[in-house]
Amino acid sequence: MTTLLEAWRHRPTHRQVWALATPMILSNLTVPLVSLVDNTVAGHLPHTQDLAAVTVGSAVYQLPVWSLGFLRMGTTGFTAQAMGAGDDSALRTVQVQALLLAALLGVLAAAGMVPALPWLLGQMHATPMMTGRALDYLHLRLLGLPAALLNYALAGWFIGTQRTRTTLSLLLVTNLVNIIFNLLFVLGFGWGVPGIALASVGGEWCGAIYGLWRASQVAGRLGGQIDWTALRGWEHWRPLLTANRDIFLRTLALEAVFFSQSLLGARLGDATVAANALLLNGLMLAAFCLDGFANAVEALCGHAIGAGNEQALRRALVVSGGWALLSSAVYAMFFTVAGRFFIDVQTNLPDVRQVAYTFLPWLAALPLVGVWSYLLDGLFFGATRGRELRNSMLLSVACYALLIRLTHAQNNQALWLAFMSFMAIRGASLTWLGLRIHRQRGWVMPATVPGTAQQY
Repeated sequence: MTTLLEAWRHRPTHRQVWALATPMILSNLTVPLVSLVDNTVAGHLPHTQDLAAVTVGSAVYQLPVWSLGFLRMGTTGFTAQAMGAGDDSALRTVQVQALLLAALLGVLAAAGMVPALPWLLGQMHATPMMTGRALDYLHLRLLGLPAALLNYALAGWFIGTQRTRTTLSLLLVTNLVNIIFNLLFVLGFGWGVPGIALASVGGEWCGAIYGLWRASQVAGRLGGQIDWTALRGWEHWRPLLTANRDIFLRTLALEAVFFSQSLLGARLGDATVAANALLLNGLMLAAFCLDGFANAVEALCGHAIGAGNEQALRRALVVSGGWALLSSAVYAMFFTVAGRFFIDVQTNLPDVRQVAYTFLPWLAALPLVGVWSYLLDGLFFGATRGRELRNSMLLSVACYALLIRLTHAQNNQALWLAFMSFMAIRGASLTWLGLRIHRQRGWVMPATVPGTAQQY
């Protein structure tokens, strides 16, 4: 207990955490804001199928985007460790590796998704009108996938170098352009669901162009050189690809849970799937705020591991964890007191509102249950421990699937029970793994000598 109190009382760490977390909280909040705007605009279109099409289409689009989220998470850990080791050449090389991977995977994923769209939407057994509008949305939306993945890689590199204000500006450009185009294309030009898709595409490409420009500026001020010779060899790519493989499997499993929520909700009716989307927007609002502290953990813990500083690692985790827990309590209170207002802002459809009101207690409880998984994700990402993240997620998904099978997902209460259990098991399993590594003194290795961090 004394050690924890000493870590919490270290004021410089509080300043570091807030200096990193504040820009990330502000930038992360713009992400669910865009989803809120998309759903609000669609929710005021004439038909329930419009909102349902955007909801389902967004869920399908997130399959490749979130599945390839390792382009941000893996990049942050390796970048932070290289920075802690004082290796500018490694920082430059990681940047190039991440951008090359993002560009290649973006093109391949977009091309591969197109023929799979009819099958994916067919699994939801949705109405023909909703399916047709969702297809129109997705055919346009996939044009922005390469840019979305470039933004992931750029954001990960900026976070790892502790330039969170640059990450904030990157996401602000992306999301504000999206919102402006949304209002222009849908409310101004009357393009409906296709206008919502084109607004997202425009925002993603504007953000990518801006991010590449800022990255080139930052890299130009670094010392060292890009190791082009090493980039041609498998040995230099293997650490990044191995960690990213495990993070990819972990993220794929996570996305399967969110996708199944949409899929099973769609089978319960258009109003149910739309209501669940509005509720999950609330979770995303809380999660992206909590992720600001998790991003601080990624950067600070990765830096501490690269520098071989166990005390700095402990301080970063304790201080970030304390503030994350307080924030989760604030969100729980907000959804308890103002949950109906939160739903009403997003849609004026009576049937969707009524379904959403019924399940507000689940939303109010989720921040307190989920805060641990978000915080500990940051620790494991900063340490580039993809294997443990993968194993924890697979266990959580297996328990989720078991609950779905036992309840037969016969109603929306069963869906939310399974989802809540999934979040709780994520946090519990990561806590157990983290304590085991701590007992083995495996978090911090001896400090790396500057200029020798070629594995990064």
